[in-house]
Amino acid sequence: MTSDPVVLALRAAIAANDSAELRAALGEHLLGSGAPREALDELEAGLRLAPGSGPLLDGAARAAEAAGDPGRAAAYRLAAKALAGPLSPATPLSTPSPAVRVPDARGDVDEEDEDEDDDETPSRGERLAGGPNLRLLSSDGEPIEDDAPPSVAFADVGGMDELKARLERSFLGPLRDPETYRRFGKKIGGGMVLYGPPGCGKTFLARALAGEIGARFTEVGLSQVLDMWFGESERRLHELFENARRRAPTVLFFDEVDALGQRRSQLRGTAGRNLVNQLLSEMDGFASRNEGVFFLAATNHPWDLDPALRRPGRFDRLAFVPPPDAEARQRILELKLGERPVAGGTDLARVARMTDGFSGADLSALVEAATELAIEATRKRKAEQPIDDALLARAAKDVKPSTRAWFEVARNHAIYANEGGAYDDLLEHLEAIKLA
Repeated sequence: MTSDPVVLALRAAIAANDSAELRAALGEHLLGSGAPREALDELEAGLRLAPGSGPLLDGAARAAEAAGDPGRAAAYRLAAKALAGPLSPATPLSTPSPAVRVPDARGDVDEEDEDEDDDETPSRGERLAGGPNLRLLSSDGEPIEDDAPPSVAFADVGGMDELKARLERSFLGPLRDPETYRRFGKKIGGGMVLYGPPGCGKTFLARALAGEIGARFTEVGLSQVLDMWFGESERRLHELFENARRRAPTVLFFDEVDALGQRRSQLRGTAGRNLVNQLLSEMDGFASRNEGVFFLAATNHPWDLDPALRRPGRFDRLAFVPPPDAEARQRILELKLGERPVAGGTDLARVARMTDGFSGADLSALVEAATELAIEATRKRKAEQPIDDALLARAAKDVKPSTRAWFEVARNHAIYANEGGAYDDLLEHLEAIKLA
């Protein structure tokens, strides 16, 4: 804890009556004292109270630069420049300002909207509740509540034994035997990307992992991060990470992570690159601040991820999630048919063998098709026709596996872009299905 009397006095004043002026004073003092990261935290807290403050934006830009975060520094400088026209740098910190219409990752703001009344648009301060118990708000102003540990666990995941064993080594082992892992210098936490064809249960597997750990599970989607106001997407992403750190052990699950962490060389605007830079900066906390925070991501296109995200200490492990095996397919069919009329003696193991290559979504479509056939037969006969082997077999002929097209695309990446053996498990699967 610091013994600087100025810092202690300012923190006491903030505790008594928080204000943007006090946050600015504390941030500038910390920056002058050689503590840029702490200064940035205080200046950003001030911006949550006064989003349009020129002095706070300028100070945050200088603090971010000194803290080694040039992407965030550039974002604050651009925001300050945009405010320079209607607002003077001497504008009081507590004076609210018009929202800055600067395009972010979603694209340009329509010109026809520029003259519309912005009273109904929540400001940054309305979307983010200030103070030490900062909570991220969704786009409609509702708080994103802390998620309890999921009720599912690995026992609820049929099959996939090899993948579950790998997750056991990477994530569960450090929690179950922390002392052994610490003796070997292994941190509790880490990052992994689950990839594979769509509809194969990557999100469900991530929830099961969080349930096995007994950790909170927060699913991060585009709607919780992207915002049309410049710099707001980066701020939202930062708050998601901060909430996860405060609530460790927790799992942050990034669905369709390639949308947030796309290769910067493929991005045309600075807003998208700044968001990737922010994600990289947050994940650099593995060495100290992120212990107890587990980062999982899912994507159908791992080759579209920015290479920097794959660096050791970030999402440095790839785990291939194949289409469900026969055991998993039977389990999925049992769950999907659980509350529907099913004929006695129906051989779901046989149906599972018939559906090799089907994803979980394909099996759901099969069950829906069989259900429609059963309903049609029931209406014709004026008597209930339960779902049986014959109806499931008819449905299986009509529903085709959707994973083949994905494997055709993935094959080229696995064969010609397999740096460091990242796609070895995918290659093994391609050989098993005779595509390699």
